[in-house]
Amino acid sequence: MKFAVIQFPGSNCDLDMLHAISDALGEEAEYVWHAETSLDGFDAVLLPGGFSYGDYLRTGAIAKFANIMPEVVRFAETGKLVLGVCNGFQILAESGLLPGALIRNNNLHFVCKTVSLRVENAETMFTSEYAAGEEIRIPVAHGEGNYYCDDATLADLQANGQIVFTYASENPNGSIANIAGITNKAGNVLGMMPHPERAVEDVVGGTAGLGVFKSMLKAWKEEQVHA
Repeated sequence: MKFAVIQFPGSNCDLDMLHAISDALGEEAEYVWHAETSLDGFDAVLLPGGFSYGDYLRTGAIAKFANIMPEVVRFAETGKLVLGVCNGFQILAESGLLPGALIRNNNLHFVCKTVSLRVENAETMFTSEYAAGEEIRIPVAHGEGNYYCDDATLADLQANGQIVFTYASENPNGSIANIAGITNKAGNVLGMMPHPERAVEDVVGGTAGLGVFKSMLKAWKEEQVHA
């Protein structure tokens, strides 16, 4: 399985993503610069955390106009896997691939800590390696991680099983319904504020995040069998 790690000016978790795939998962990963226009040959796309374009205007608001983004949208529309973490989640929301928006943390402070997440849906292409209701510990690091959507959108997310992760004990940013991660309706695009790529080795605090990438690999392998 071959993963594309998109690099924007200001990305700072791209190396973590590459390491998580290449060294922890044991699959192939390559950087793709934001000015590129093709994702040919890739099986999944990863949008890493950071501060793309300095977070000017709004987080992700400029990144959505990068040359690579129409191709990311096309890639997602074909049903292939797309994962956006932290700033990547913000970019996916700004690009319309996920509903809602990420706004300033309710305490107006940057939050950097490890938090408990509850797996709300273990039947997605990103969570099949977990159990429903399982609690995992994953780091967060963001200033604009407060997920917001209107009541109708929230009802749709709940009805469709699109809320994948919620904050289990402490909500670090004020997100509505304690939301930490959601998918699109098709289930092939996931945005999450916590950083699974920072939780793939025991030496840095645990491997709870590796399940996200293992689930993606499992989903891809199953697709190959039925192709």
